[in-house]
Amino acid sequence: MQLDILGLQNPDAPTLVLSSGLGGVAGFWQPQLAALTARYRVVIYDQRGTGRSADSLPEGYSMAMMASELAAALAQHGILRFSLIGHALGGLMGMQLALDYPDRIERITVINGWLTLHPHTRRCFQVRQDLLLNVGIEAFVRAQPLFLYPAEWMAQHQTRLDQEDSHHVAHFQGMENLMRRLHALMSADFSARAAAIPQPVLVIASQDDLLVPWSCSTELAAALPNATEQMMVWGGHAMSVTAPENFNALLLQWLDQTDDVQPLQRVALTFSRRTR
Repeated sequence: MQLDILGLQNPDAPTLVLSSGLGGVAGFWQPQLAALTARYRVVIYDQRGTGRSADSLPEGYSMAMMASELAAALAQHGILRFSLIGHALGGLMGMQLALDYPDRIERITVINGWLTLHPHTRRCFQVRQDLLLNVGIEAFVRAQPLFLYPAEWMAQHQTRLDQEDSHHVAHFQGMENLMRRLHALMSADFSARAAAIPQPVLVIASQDDLLVPWSCSTELAAALPNATEQMMVWGGHAMSVTAPENFNALLLQWLDQTDDVQPLQRVALTFSRRTR
């Protein structure tokens, strides 16, 4: 798996791992890098089967397998404690890591995520799947921005979108890989396990997200024992791209608030809150 370690290079520096959504590639986080690398060791990576981490994914690929792959890749670089910032699929992977590797992950940010897949989101995924299987890769790629960005932002960035479409078609992760990643994402369900995640979690959503209703984030935050919820009014599903100034400010504010709390103290604080 291809990892890039940016920002502070001291092995003891606080480490943020940025995990993308279904697209899987590190380039998604470009609007956050300047703000984060000045203060943290930042890890970006292409998820297995995407971008520079080309591979064929096995049948039965799952969220647990994704989490295990990331944990192993980080361990190879000596990174055994970290915070994770994840968009949609990436945020769900962060929660999976907290369940499977609780001693490694310090805190999590879940961007436009969910506890269990909403019927509306399932419908959107099924439409995208039908486009891929019945029309083709180009139609799938061209439709993708409709689920990610607000209409006005798209209208102002037509040249950029055309360039991104061409790039995504040329570097498509493969139909079988995408279908297996999508199945893993749609199957993920934390409704019975969210209460077992003691780490601080920032749950952040955009109210104009076309793909994931913002109420999913409210439901997720309520199920987590140590969650902070932030709601943006505008930005769409990929508001970290379309409204980076607002998004970065909210993220940095929460990171500041949780930077000085050590992992064991976080767990103790959570236990205290739950037993009052």
